[in-house]
Amino acid sequence: MVFSIGDFARHGQVSVRMLRHYDNLGLLPPARVDPATGYRSYEAGQLGTLNRIVALKGLGLTLQQVGRILADDVGAGELRDLLRVRQAELAAQIEADTSRLAQVESRLRTIESEGAMPAVEVVVRSVAPVRVAEISARAAGFDPGSITPVIRPLYGRLTARLSAAAVSVVGPAIAYYDHHDDGSVTVHAAVPVNASPTGADHFDIRDLPGVDAAATLVHRGPMEDVLSSVQQLARWVDGHGFRSAGPSREVYLEASSDLSEFVTELQEPIVAP
Repeated sequence: MVFSIGDFARHGQVSVRMLRHYDNLGLLPPARVDPATGYRSYEAGQLGTLNRIVALKGLGLTLQQVGRILADDVGAGELRDLLRVRQAELAAQIEADTSRLAQVESRLRTIESEGAMPAVEVVVRSVAPVRVAEISARAAGFDPGSITPVIRPLYGRLTARLSAAAVSVVGPAIAYYDHHDDGSVTVHAAVPVNASPTGADHFDIRDLPGVDAAATLVHRGPMEDVLSSVQQLARWVDGHGFRSAGPSREVYLEASSDLSEFVTELQEPIVAP
């Protein structure tokens, strides 16, 4: 039994125009073409090919790519694998776009607050030395789009390695950064520990030095939205006649799966000019 192009489009849930387009490209020629009228007819078995074309297009492939895959007689299992890859790509793109929009929103709020003294409380205090276990990695720059994809996996790996080594965490996590001449940044993910270096573990143990005076500010909310707090702290330091005196630190006082509930202390070492 054959179907008219209209009936076949209805069964395949596509438009007649698309079927004609697929025919013109050689992706899905009709089973028969009436020599007198030119009417196209299709067989039910061709629905499988149509399903593959529509699925592959939905994965973002061009019709030229679809044609090459059809020529290789792709099976349902391979299509499922392609779908999983595409799902991961789309999820990553959505996350990146969401993060980028959040960064724009943060910049806009910062622009709106320009010219005003910080409304947040800045406390100047000393910071005690602390022994930490840490692992590090490079990020392209200081922007959240570069830092966040690096620092989150670092803490995941650090937690797993500490657990494997039976090393207990004794305080809130600390992050600090080293800037390089090429614009890249070494991201250090650290946690306080009471342990001695062994050289056998897949993490470093070091003593972070104390700071005589640090301007500190508590940021509430996700770190992707930290820009306003960072710049408020910078304006406070400048407005009170200090200058920065070393790498700043972030101390994660309260961490949660809900990023909006994060509480982070920003620490900026300062000295009088």
